[in-house]
Amino acid sequence: MSKAAPSSSPGSKAGFDLPPMQPTQKKRAARLYSALQKAYPDAHCELDYDSPHQLLIATILSAQATDVGVNKATPELFRAFPEPADYAAVSPADIEPYINSIGLFRNKAKFVQSSMERIRDVYDGEVPSTMEDLLSLRGVARKTANVVLGNAFGIHMGVVVDTHVTRLSHRLGLSEGSTPLAIEKDLMALFPRPKWTMLSHLLIFHGRRACTARNSSCETNPICRRFHVEEAGTS
Repeated sequence: MSKAAPSSSPGSKAGFDLPPMQPTQKKRAARLYSALQKAYPDAHCELDYDSPHQLLIATILSAQATDVGVNKATPELFRAFPEPADYAAVSPADIEPYINSIGLFRNKAKFVQSSMERIRDVYDGEVPSTMEDLLSLRGVARKTANVVLGNAFGIHMGVVVDTHVTRLSHRLGLSEGSTPLAIEKDLMALFPRPKWTMLSHLLIFHGRRACTARNSSCETNPICRRFHVEEAGTS
């Protein structure tokens, strides 16, 4: 991916500079965003939640697990522990039976209990709404923090980069980055800040429904054909 000369970066608010991009690259990204938005007008976070702390917990549980599997487990979990203080008052072992259908459930129970305890003790029972504070919670990295900030608070501090976003960023020529952070920086540089949260939803919807890991659909899906085949190397 060719880069423009260095310039001021909107990423400074995120704690790092973003790579410069050519105007042609941003125009191509805008065309792709419009195509995805037209194809998936109902794109949204597919984790079920009713509050910021429920979204935080569901996102912690979703690591190396499917949203479908998490959504099957969380209704009973959320009923048993309605507020952060309810998790903080028990041990991880008390949480485990509600999430034992999810991979790595013992570690995740520890993460959930610890993060809810910190929310109770440090943040007066309210999920914090800054990247720095969210990253202070056990089991929370940038991806989880971006999910919570973007969907629970409408704060766009970055782009959620999961396996789908990674795959499509490479296939669609959005990034050659080899790490989630490198890919995230490229996406943040290509797309306007107000679109960062929805961008991840659109890419994830396309990755789950069309451009899957086993089927790239490059020749059949109109979005894949246009942006992976026809426009490959033209931006």
